[in-house]
Amino acid sequence: MITPEDINSLFNEFLDQIQDKQLKEQVIQTWVAGCKEGKWESIDQLKAMPFTLLTNTQGINFIEHTAAVTYGAMELAKAQQKYYAHLPYSINMDFLIAGGLLHDVGKLLEFEMDTEGKVRKSFSGKCARHPISGAILAGKHNLPLEIINIIACHAKEGEGRPQRIETVLIHQADFATFDPLVMLERGGLIG
Repeated sequence: MITPEDINSLFNEFLDQIQDKQLKEQVIQTWVAGCKEGKWESIDQLKAMPFTLLTNTQGINFIEHTAAVTYGAMELAKAQQKYYAHLPYSINMDFLIAGGLLHDVGKLLEFEMDTEGKVRKSFSGKCARHPISGAILAGKHNLPLEIINIIACHAKEGEGRPQRIETVLIHQADFATFDPLVMLERGGLIG
């Protein structure tokens, strides 16, 4: 069984930066609940889980992807804060970090392990993609609507929908970690 301590050990670098202690606890509890509901029983299982089934991840796992997206979005925010003479919107770093850590939490429900230990799409995943299941999971744990917007709208489900700046930054960081792998698999990545 995956515990709050396990989630904290995986993501403490980011969780320690969330100023709102209640929000931090909600992020951890949402992860724990997703693991329980999705029947993920160990950190080793999470580290063996690919972050997508849509392309060859080249061994990049779900935890690494979550950390890379969170870090990338934070750095995009910091770049704007540092270099724009006048930032025309405010960026809530607590929401950004929480949203980064939770953007793919629905994959804990969308994916499952088969009897051979391979990851596949679950029945839940066939019914609702991770932005939807993740938003529902976050709502069950009373996360703010701003975080639910990040989760629900970070992928194609958010196209044409109103989004927070944090959602835009998470989306960009997410696709910056996904698109090169698709291009690599198709022979379109130069280098």
